[in-house]
Amino acid sequence: MAKRTKQDVLKLCKENDVKFMRLWFTDMLGQVKSFAITDKELEGALENGMGFDGSSITGYQDIEESDMIAMPDPDTFQILPWRPAEKAVGRMICNILNPDKTQYEGDPRYVLKRAIDRAKTMGFDHFYLGPELEFFYFKSDQTADILDKGGYFDLTTLDVASDLRRETVLALEKMGIDVEYSHHEVAPSQHEVDMKYKDALEMADNVITYRVVVKEIANKFGVYATFMPEAHIRPERKRHAHAPVAIQGLKERVLRSEDRR
Repeated sequence: MAKRTKQDVLKLCKENDVKFMRLWFTDMLGQVKSFAITDKELEGALENGMGFDGSSITGYQDIEESDMIAMPDPDTFQILPWRPAEKAVGRMICNILNPDKTQYEGDPRYVLKRAIDRAKTMGFDHFYLGPELEFFYFKSDQTADILDKGGYFDLTTLDVASDLRRETVLALEKMGIDVEYSHHEVAPSQHEVDMKYKDALEMADNVITYRVVVKEIANKFGVYATFMPEAHIRPERKRHAHAPVAIQGLKERVLRSEDRR
């Protein structure tokens, strides 16, 4: 599928009554950061990016060199399905630039791009990822009170969060993310929604989108979703994140060879 251009984004925003645009990026720890602009600023943002203070972002610049630019990637444009359709809210993920428009080396997205480019020079055409992300639903963000006592693959009525997962899958699909599975996990109130594998950069963008979607849909239903690895004291209630990897190219047998060490 052809990549979206700046003009595509402007046209889609006009057709879908998009008034606000959320510009997303992550700090060095993977925490999603965001600020919003209006439709009047959108064309300039697509052309020149939007400046911000990088000294307040974990792992970015010192106060003496705080000026940074968030440059939206048009191909990541999506409309946030949990926001109102009237005066809608869009989203684009940004590359972080220095004031002279060069890539900021500490931008996690740029770090991944460099790793992908390096793999290509070694003869690998694709680096596919298919992470299986688990999370917990709690009744609020103040306590670890569970919603259900279900177990692995349990169906209703033990799995009272079926509607939560359903709405999450629908929201992910509206944002262009393909979903393969959704089910109850081993521990009470533990759940999993599996995205279809993609190239590393697209999957990295999908993962941060996934985390936001899971939390937003939970909030819509009046509950709290967390990706904490140990949300409970009991060992069987730990959260895991499996990340199947497939590398394809001139040396595709490196990870699949039967005689690997």
